Amino acid sequence: MAICPVQAIAMREDREGFLYPKINKKKCIDCGQCSLVCPMKRENPSPELKGQENAGRWLYIGAQAKEEDLRYKSSSGGVFPVLARNVLKKGGVVFGAVMCEDGVVRHKMAQREEELAPMQKTKYVQSSLEGSFENVRNCLKEGRPVLFTGTPCQCRAMRLYLERKKEKPGGDGESWERTLSENLLLADLVCYGAPSPGIWRKYLRELEKKYGGKLSGFCFRDKREKDNGHTVSFSVGNKEYAHPMGEDSFCRVYFRDYTLRPACYFCKFCTTERESDITMGDFWGIEKVRPKMEDGMGTSLVILRSAKAKKTWEEVKEHFRYFQCGRKEILQPRLREPVLWPGRRWRFMLLNQFLPVSLAERLLRK
Repeated sequence: MAICPVQAIAMREDREGFLYPKINKKKCIDCGQCSLVCPMKRENPSPELKGQENAGRWLYIGAQAKEEDLRYKSSSGGVFPVLARNVLKKGGVVFGAVMCEDGVVRHKMAQREEELAPMQKTKYVQSSLEGSFENVRNCLKEGRPVLFTGTPCQCRAMRLYLERKKEKPGGDGESWERTLSENLLLADLVCYGAPSPGIWRKYLRELEKKYGGKLSGFCFRDKREKDNGHTVSFSVGNKEYAHPMGEDSFCRVYFRDYTLRPACYFCKFCTTERESDITMGDFWGIEKVRPKMEDGMGTSLVILRSAKAKKTWEEVKEHFRYFQCGRKEILQPRLREPVLWPGRRWRFMLLNQFLPVSLAERLLRK
């Protein structure tokens, strides 16, 4: 939608609550730009990047922010806010997913440190990128450093979009490529899969009806129990509620893989080979690799791929307790292969058309 030169593409929600591009054939000029920037239609990674991992050019790191409050307010080890602060200090901007007041998860731009907090926590919902592609490009054209964080397919889409948006013939295309190389830092996540925004909105309305008020905050990974974020907390009206993640209906259907976008079951980004500068995620298995670092408050897995990423790490590493390790130590399921399509997914989606999310989930347990 963002790349289309004649605004012939609009995003439309399907029955499962996912947005898909809808092309107006009367406006379309068959330029092919949309296919060229689609991350699903392009090879991953690019042929020129294949083999760099085996050549030993990438670094694998486990890290915990020394600032304990920062780590407590993050889902894993607190790498993102430290990277983000570093970019802001340089006069740059940060783009990340934020849960807005209406419960919709959208990518937003942060220019001040106080705007980072809503981006820190995990959101098990596919975010809306509307406006982000254009805003990132505008910031880069102004000469400002940009940190963009998102799922690997979102980061790949951002890179493809920006590469296609180089200056027109006669302009300084080489200068634009240099800008991307120097000022754009892409940091993707170890992604389990993107759950339906439509089902999420429906679930929020159910919580508001159940607890009798307006939902004003939801945390998927609350660390109050020092359980690596396996507690869910939310506020309705003026009252806060918290329970184990396993007791939350939305989390249950998510981790049973019922609510993921269909493409996620065939995701080609479930590998360590990606084109982002940095990959971040939970360091699952830290208790086996570095037992003394396992305190229930989170450790981050970090993969550094580019010279720019390594330079950034040198600028921020003093803020972490960290260790360097091998590829085998950081591997986890979503860095090997995507989730399998569950046999009961179609049944859940059918029940969801007529029943509350919590009731549909209970029926599938029987």
